[in-house]
Amino acid sequence: MAGCDTGRDTRDRGFVTAESALVLPVLVLFTTALVWGLMVVAAQIQCVDAARAGARAAARQDPPDAVVEVARAAAPPGAQVTVSRGAAQVRVVVVARPRLLRGLPFDVREEAVAAVEETVGAGP
Repeated sequence: MAGCDTGRDTRDRGFVTAESALVLPVLVLFTTALVWGLMVVAAQIQCVDAARAGARAAARQDPPDAVVEVARAAAPPGAQVTVSRGAAQVRVVVVARPRLLRGLPFDVREEAVAAVEETVGAGP
């Protein structure tokens, strides 16, 4: 059987190894980009929740410190919360940098606006 011809060309040896060496880094890069994208989406969702919670608290006319604390509790770590009040509306802006993107100049920003509610028992 030493001289049997199996029909394979001996020049094809090593192609699987070479193809794997090219494909594996691409798969790792794709997986890393996918995880990075999911982290950005998760941070965006946290910013949306934080801005909405802060806007609800501000619309109820909670104290400004309490509004910021409510928003920071729902926001990603290290997020900046800005609250502005108008005559009929409150606006809460949450800006955060996702954990995996600390070195990149990329921030996630969300803004929520709510109508000011009338307080019960308040005078005109």
